[in-house]
Amino acid sequence: MEILRNLFLAPKRGNHNLFAAALNMLLASCFIVAVFWLSLKAINVEFDFTFLGQFRIRLWKGFVMTLCVGITSLFLSLVIGCLSAAGQGSRLLVVRYFCNIYVTFIRGTPLIMQIYLFFYIVGTAWGIENRFVSGVIILSVFEGAYIAEIIRGSLLSMADSQLEAARAVGFTRQQTLRHVILPQMITRTMPALTGQFASIIKDSSLLSMISVIEMTQTMREISAVNFRLFECYFFLGLLYLCLTLPISYISKRLERRFQYEN
Repeated sequence: MEILRNLFLAPKRGNHNLFAAALNMLLASCFIVAVFWLSLKAINVEFDFTFLGQFRIRLWKGFVMTLCVGITSLFLSLVIGCLSAAGQGSRLLVVRYFCNIYVTFIRGTPLIMQIYLFFYIVGTAWGIENRFVSGVIILSVFEGAYIAEIIRGSLLSMADSQLEAARAVGFTRQQTLRHVILPQMITRTMPALTGQFASIIKDSSLLSMISVIEMTQTMREISAVNFRLFECYFFLGLLYLCLTLPISYISKRLERRFQYEN
């Protein structure tokens, strides 16, 4: 009885053994596969992925486009997030209120609304016709608001005693920023920022609404030709998992690496 208890219940302290983890992972996976398989049988659907081979070049181009959009948006959203987080603490009130309004509006409205708003109104007014550029800007503005809150929250969680200690040893503002604030900001924000990159990859799928030819738009075009909707979107999910699972793994490793007790 104790053996079964150790196999299926996590210990209060410490990690469970490797065999128990593998067994429970297998059982959970079997349950998910069984539910999915029974659902397919109930609607008489059989998967056939052979047709995807003839679209391998288009799929690869869509995959690369998603990567380009994600990486470019990551760096641009980091810049926007850092500036917004700094602006929210600015002594200049107009800057502070502008950043607060930006973060509140972006976080409080859906991305699909922002895509239509910025692409068809702001983008048209300012002559931004390149859909890739428009998509990157829209996604960066959206993700920048979340990154701003990550950075601001990490900064506010820093104890005042550390800043007082830096002043006590004679550090200038630049030295305090370099040797006290920045190292802790990196350790506190890196796991969350890594996870935010996975969100950027997934959110980029909505750029298909303005015909950016990334993975989702590519699959929409392929399914429109072959009428194999289930296979196309199931394979699309696998492609996104190929991108997001390594990022999630890195995020967990960074979170474990930067735990204060370590």
